[in-house]
Amino acid sequence: MWRRLVTGLMGAWLLLAAAPSGHAESLRVGILKFGTVRWKMDVIRHHRLDEAEGFTLDLQGYGGGDASNVALMAGEVECIVDDWLWVGRMRADGADLVFAVPYSSTVGALVVHRDSGLDSLDDLAGRKIGIAGGPHDKSWLLIRAVAQKEHGVDLGREAELAFGAPPLLNEKFLSGELDGVLNYWHYVARLEARGHVRLYEVAAAQEYFGVPRTVPQLGFVCRGEVLRAKPGTVEAFARALRRADAILEKDDAEWERLRPLTKAENDEVFATLKRRFREGIVRRWGDEERAAAARLFAVLAELGGEKLVGRAKTLPEGTFWDRVRW
Repeated sequence: MWRRLVTGLMGAWLLLAAAPSGHAESLRVGILKFGTVRWKMDVIRHHRLDEAEGFTLDLQGYGGGDASNVALMAGEVECIVDDWLWVGRMRADGADLVFAVPYSSTVGALVVHRDSGLDSLDDLAGRKIGIAGGPHDKSWLLIRAVAQKEHGVDLGREAELAFGAPPLLNEKFLSGELDGVLNYWHYVARLEARGHVRLYEVAAAQEYFGVPRTVPQLGFVCRGEVLRAKPGTVEAFARALRRADAILEKDDAEWERLRPLTKAENDEVFATLKRRFREGIVRRWGDEERAAAARLFAVLAELGGEKLVGRAKTLPEGTFWDRVRW
């Protein structure tokens, strides 16, 4: 009887050990509540791409970039969206942060009124320009440098500058208070849809300094301890992101489902948002793109100095996670 009992208990234990636990490892990701990243996260959730890849996507929403950065450093979340410029600066100060998975190569542009007659950066001398992101914003520094090197015009001194929040700058531009506005891509898309003109793209400034426009600046930044503790989960997250990109690149019906999240005011805005988002899908992420990002970091370090990149002069070693590439 004892032999049969022990044999039965051993058999039950083996069945339990062999059966799947039903518990998927989670990844806590902080995103802006109303940002464009939310669109891609919604695709992952709706199609259960996280489940298909064997993990659970746990999203935490924040009202601004500073709040999500603090949450990451405090350990409230494991990954957030930011750029490798910030990662480089933080690593130079000793923070264990890593740019793990690229998100998008879409960047903003400097927009002027459709009937302004402004055709070149040097035409902005003496004009009033609105700039999102502040005086040390990397996009502004790049465009200002191009204007100075290509046209001999220092827009930082020869134009009237107004710094402010992106939606407020769009409003002031539309009311005629600004001759031009340098804004983030989804705010630019709304101006484009009204017929206003991209005078100069941030991507063109990248190219001016020898960096292809397809090199992504934004991506998912994770704490180093997370990458060491559960690398497979972060790799699964990267695969889910790429599957979401494949859907968003081809499936117009999926965009119709997402339309309420985009808050597009009309068909023109919606079409422009969709087109610009698709342009920014990262199709290559390897040694070449990493090297180009490092070149751009060095340019920005020269342009912005310590106020932009802190103590870093070059992109610190370990900024990019080597286990994700395509």
